Amino acid sequence: MRTANPALNDNTFTRHIDLTGEDRMTLMGTVHKTGALLLLLLISASMTWSMVFSPGADGQLVVSGPVGLLTIGGAIGGLIFAMVTIFKPRWAPVTAPIYAVLQGLFIGGISAFMERIYPGIVPQAAGLTFGILFVLLAAYRSGLIRATENFKLGVVAATGGIFVIYIASFILGFFGVSIPFLHDSGPIGIGISVFICIVAALNLVLDFDFIENGAEHGAPKYMEWVGAFGLMVTLVWLYIEILHLLAKLRD
Repeated sequence: MRTANPALNDNTFTRHIDLTGEDRMTLMGTVHKTGALLLLLLISASMTWSMVFSPGADGQLVVSGPVGLLTIGGAIGGLIFAMVTIFKPRWAPVTAPIYAVLQGLFIGGISAFMERIYPGIVPQAAGLTFGILFVLLAAYRSGLIRATENFKLGVVAATGGIFVIYIASFILGFFGVSIPFLHDSGPIGIGISVFICIVAALNLVLDFDFIENGAEHGAPKYMEWVGAFGLMVTLVWLYIEILHLLAKLRD
């Protein structure tokens, strides 16, 4: 099975399939774990969000607390615990919730700052993210979309190319160099963002397929946390990209 999500790679499930004496992974169990991670993310996101949208003595909104530090710390900490979860999947019942909390701090801070610049953008981005999730889930369950090998290969290749560009952009940024059109608000820049959003959304289909296969092959119970974590990684990526796209459309 091929997936672009490093949290749900080939060996994640197959190396544990032959274990005995453990409760097995189920689809419903993964759904419950995903809901728990999402709840933790929303709770922690509300903390940094409220620091940006806290009323001052004169009734005006003021930034309170170390919101910048928490936002950056959440991003870095989330990345660290994401890597730990990927390489130590047995730790997922502990590391996945910590990832959700830290990523929530990052999401809350970024969302709040974007909302102050572009009022109403966060509800739009959140609505589109969950709308895409439920539409693709319904399409996958009904068989309208199938994760064929060619489909997987295309999504994996596109995702890999996107992240190579991300890394190159990050490195070049230290030298004051930017990749043309990547962050532009013109037609080409918007087109690039639309393409990235589509690829991020299609990764959800690969996640659904991999989780379903893991349950069918009798992966251990703790793999529900791994599956939920992988789905959360894709959802966070999709939300950030939609936020970026909507910001470009408003510029």
